This record gives sequence, structure tokens and C-alpha cells, in this order.
Amino acid sequence: MKIFENRSWMIIAGLLLAMALTRFNHFGSSVALPDASLAVFFLAGLYLAKFNGAHWVFITLLAEAALVDYFAITIDGVSNWCVTPAYGFLAFAYGAMWFAGNWFAPRHTLTGKSLFEIFTVATAATTLAFIISNVSFFLFSGRYAEMSALEYTSRVVQYLGSYVAVALMYVACAVAAHMVVLLLKGKAHSGSHVV
Repeated sequence: MKIFENRSWMIIAGLLLAMALTRFNHFGSSVALPDASLAVFFLAGLYLAKFNGAHWVFITLLAEAALVDYFAITIDGVSNWCVTPAYGFLAFAYGAMWFAGNWFAPRHTLTGKSLFEIFTVATAATTLAFIISNVSFFLFSGRYAEMSALEYTSRVVQYLGSYVAVALMYVACAVAAHMVVLLLKGKAHSGSHVV
């Protein structure tokens, strides 16, 4: 049990660091990686499903996201365009990612079928998170009173592909890193559980 707890703390530290290093730039740039927040919540649900106090990790990640946003806006001069009454709904979008990872955790193995399934689940969860964040922004931000839902949808749907692709990229990197660690430890074999 102690080994599992130590591994969990390393995962928590890595996820906190990933969010801290990437959240400042949503889309990424030539000098910054794109925001890993969605993948961080999914991976936290996936890898920390059995961690005692996992709900505190979720709350800590939410707090970190808000703090990074606060510092990005007040210190780094990032636009506060997205900080509206709809901002609180990001907790539900991130919750969708967390719960999808948590739901999939006992089903995930290092088999080809499971790897396909993890990306299917991550894609579905990220799409749901996209819908939650964009519908809430349309309804509660106060920025689109003159725009129809159809027009708003046609404008934001173009971002869905990159939204999902970025999350899947980070999930793929994490799963690949985990497989490398298992290979280096000589423990990777067919049917080996990831969590």
C-alpha cells in the first residue's frame, strides 16, 4: 500500500506541474505548450482512482486552475475575456474529465484494445467538456445576448478538433510514459493493469 501511495504522490506532483506549466497559454505558441488542464483532470481520475483522498486532489486541481488564471490575468497581462459568471461552470467540464478517467480506471490495461478504449473515452469526455464550457459561456457570460445559439455554435465548433486533439496528445504522452516506466522495470506484460 505504501508503494501505491508514493506512486500516487509522484503522479499528483506531475499533474500539478503540468497544469502550472501549460495553463498560461490555451492554444500554445512557438514558446509555450498548449493548456493540459483537460488531460490533467482525466489522468488524475484515471491514475488516482484508488488514491485515498482523491476528491481532495480534484479540489486542489480546481484551485490551482483558478490561481494560475488569476496570476495570468493580473501579473502576466492575459485577457480576462473568459472570466464571467460562466467561469464556475469549468468545474463541471473538468468534473466530466475526472469522472470519465475514474470510471475507466478499473477497465484499463496495457492491451491494444484498452488503449483504443482509453482514447475513445477521453475523446467523449473532452467533447462533453467542450459542450459544457461553451454552452455555459453562451448562456451565462453575457457576451452573446445578440447572437443566436446557431450562430454561436457555428463559430465555436471549429475549435472542437484542436480542443480534443490537445487533450488526447497529453493523454497519449502520459500513457506512453507509463508504459516506458513499466518496460524499464520489467513489469510490462499483456493484461498488466495501468492503475
